[in-house]
Amino acid sequence: MQMAMSTQLIPFISTPRQGQLINLNFPNKSLTITRCVIRNSDVHASQTQKLVHHFNPKTPIEEAVTPPTSWYTDPSFFHLELDRVFYRGWQVVGSTEQIKDPRDYFTGRLGDVEYVVCHDDSGMVRAFHNVCRHHASLLAYGSGKKSCFVCPYHGWTYGFNGALIKATRISGMRNFNVNDFGLLPIKAATWGPFVLLNLEKENVSQNEVDSHNVSKEWLGSCSEVLSSSGIDSSLSYVCRREYTIECNWKVFCDNYLDGGYHVPYAHKGLFSGLKMDSYSITMFEKVSIQSCEGSSEKSEENYDRLGRKAIYAFIYPNFMINRYGPWMDTNLVVPLGPNKCQVIFDYYLERSLKNDRDFQEKSLRDSEKVQIEDIVLCEGVQKGLQSPAYSVGRYAPTVEQAMHHFHCLLYENLTK
Repeated sequence: MQMAMSTQLIPFISTPRQGQLINLNFPNKSLTITRCVIRNSDVHASQTQKLVHHFNPKTPIEEAVTPPTSWYTDPSFFHLELDRVFYRGWQVVGSTEQIKDPRDYFTGRLGDVEYVVCHDDSGMVRAFHNVCRHHASLLAYGSGKKSCFVCPYHGWTYGFNGALIKATRISGMRNFNVNDFGLLPIKAATWGPFVLLNLEKENVSQNEVDSHNVSKEWLGSCSEVLSSSGIDSSLSYVCRREYTIECNWKVFCDNYLDGGYHVPYAHKGLFSGLKMDSYSITMFEKVSIQSCEGSSEKSEENYDRLGRKAIYAFIYPNFMINRYGPWMDTNLVVPLGPNKCQVIFDYYLERSLKNDRDFQEKSLRDSEKVQIEDIVLCEGVQKGLQSPAYSVGRYAPTVEQAMHHFHCLLYENLTK
């Protein structure tokens, strides 16, 4: 007797990343799975939230302890920060210098988000997820100028408005609407010479971006203070320097926000050009401004590079603007993992000195010296944070108010 044999095919589904949206469609209707969102287990999420509450923002700075080492070393805490801090609100991603002409573009990555920012033919700054809608290949790399975006994998082509203008080899494809497969937009805006993205507002029409609202949301009440301090688009762009540092992104921010505490010990050259007894710190909603007068005595190290006053503005969560003498430089701290970050420096100079190469080179050498000194400090701190000998620290109340303010803002974001 002949026996009938039937085989049931069971689809293999690989484990997706946290929060990944899965859309699986099979010919057999019984095997259709749609909109399956995978997240960390409730237990894991609860454990991560407990780490947040190891810091108490209500404790006065005179009695407060710093966030615990887990804030700087735990992988689950890092992913919570991406979700609650960097995927919300306005984030600086670059300079308008990178897209000053039509069809200029640059790419970048923030957490798991790959993005491309471009200047379209109408003069508008646009941003999109840098992912081809066909099979998820990255669409563009680096920066430069293009007439359109052509996927290097299968040649699907997109305009600078994000529209799909060419899809290759699709004959025979059913239920395909070209209008449904344009690049996914990301909210983009500019303030002064800076380009900002907002990942949580990607579904809002680009036309709804209001520069006043962007300024209010990003800078709060201090936007006019920054503008009046010479932080604007009138300066000439000079160059970019990038550093990959073996430390958590917050370690670099903490170092910046210690009220000049480390300057006399770690930056002897910089220290000689500043009057540290004039140091002041002012806090706003999401911004802190540190300022210090320049030394009246010229030295080999400052030679008018620092000028009469230096202003150091920290814009939560990871952007710094330094205005001193004829210079402005910015520090963008990009988180790369629990123990690694990239810091991107963009340098701007008053137009009257844009052709003075000797002055520029000497100033940049001195700036590089300070950055190397800070890298040594930050990497040393990260190693100490991973040691069993350290758990929490204390704040120096007279100088580290901005650091405490930063930690309180983080706590607020992480608990929402």
